[in-house]
Amino acid sequence: MDASSSPSVERTFVPVPALGIALAAVATVVWSGSFVTSRALADSVPPVQHAFWRWLVALAVVAPLGARQAWRQRAAIRRHLGFVLLASLLGVTGYNTLVNQAGSTTPAANMGMIMAASPVLMAGFERAAGVRLGGRRILGLLVACAGVVLLIGGGAGGARFAAGDLWMVAAACCFGSYSGLLRRKPAELGGTAFLFTTFLFGTVLLLPAQGVSLALQGGFAPTPGTVLPILYVGVASSAVAFFAWNRAVALVGPSRAGIVYYLQPVCVALLSWALLGEATGAAQVLCMGLILGGVVLGAAGRR
Repeated sequence: MDASSSPSVERTFVPVPALGIALAAVATVVWSGSFVTSRALADSVPPVQHAFWRWLVALAVVAPLGARQAWRQRAAIRRHLGFVLLASLLGVTGYNTLVNQAGSTTPAANMGMIMAASPVLMAGFERAAGVRLGGRRILGLLVACAGVVLLIGGGAGGARFAAGDLWMVAAACCFGSYSGLLRRKPAELGGTAFLFTTFLFGTVLLLPAQGVSLALQGGFAPTPGTVLPILYVGVASSAVAFFAWNRAVALVGPSRAGIVYYLQPVCVALLSWALLGEATGAAQVLCMGLILGGVVLGAAGRR
């Protein structure tokens, strides 16, 4: 019997909240590394090719479990094909390609801070769907948005605007839209089958852009410095992190798991400092404080 189906088994081994928070932390740290990878490969692997090979690797990792389940649920997938295609476009094709494009011109720490505002976008989608937002969540939204505007506007004591900041805002909008869309996922679509199908469709949707990139920019040299990071984002950031996050949400709910996600800017800043030598100045610390304060305040306003 699966541990998740028996409360007594869960109490015997690992408490459900602790396990859920731990899994959410694993996903958050792994995803933080993908921002550093996007920055590190900016000069050696074109953004579209980086995204394409990432999802091709992820597809190969998920296929042994997901392909069989997707085949069994093919009738449900056909019924909800529009939903699956939109989720694939937002969460796979669009989001990660935009993140890679942002990494060409903006520091990894900035990328993490801007992405930290995505839970606020999710709250906006909730409000549009008719969910009432309390005063604390609205205040958190305003504070976090102020931090993002200050960061990309160059007004925080010398923080410089980069074109990649706007690419990252677009990526955050994609991720927020994707997360809002997940709330409407049909119950008959299983998690593993849905994951495999979105990986498959998202990779296929990238094929035209991959062809254009190869024709105009050429391929990249398959060296350890390029192949190993792509394997990391394909296996860890795509397959492992998504499985861990989905399990965390199942155990403790999206709101509680989402609080852990707010630590991502800190993880990205530390990783970019340790691995890329990127300095974090007082301006970035101020923006980070505003964004983190806003999203935490917004999360505290929801039960």
